[in-house]
Amino acid sequence: MYRVRVRSVPPVVLALRRFPNPRLTGIGAGLFASLTMFVLACVDRLLFGSSELVYGLLFLPVSALTALWVRPADLVTAPISVPIAFAVGVFPISGGSEGFGGQVMGLVTALAVHAGWLYGGTLVAGVIATVRKVRLMRARRRYVLAQGRGPAGERQARAAASASASASASASASAAKPVRAGAGTAAGARRPQRP
Repeated sequence: MYRVRVRSVPPVVLALRRFPNPRLTGIGAGLFASLTMFVLACVDRLLFGSSELVYGLLFLPVSALTALWVRPADLVTAPISVPIAFAVGVFPISGGSEGFGGQVMGLVTALAVHAGWLYGGTLVAGVIATVRKVRLMRARRRYVLAQGRGPAGERQARAAASASASASASASASAAKPVRAGAGTAAGARRPQRP
């Protein structure tokens, strides 16, 4: 009797499989990141007194989740929507003075002060999106090669198609009505010329 050896899955992998795995469009990923950062900034303002460190540390996992949850067709939007979400979220903790001008100056100052976190989160989203894109391209290449449609397979298919086309053309030419030798030239020679 044969015994089937069952490989045990590590508990970390089982825990990661239980997490949600949505596939967001580019706009959906931008909205997710923006709303999440705005809510987290409001919580940061209430609980931690607008702490820059807390906001920056919360921005990094949101950037990673945005890049992981965006669908493969919209991977390029992840590194673009993350900085926009950072700017939307930094508004509650910017600490600007009264009036529109004071709020804008506070926002610009906060963006300049938090530029390290902004670049870090954008880098995280860019790296994750790039790795996902490379993995998708490799999987597609493996699939194409497995189907026999790779570069060598395409050349062989084209050669076979051209060979069959030339064979069918020669077969149809031989099946046509036979023509007497020189009939075309003799008919052209007998035709009267116009004055």
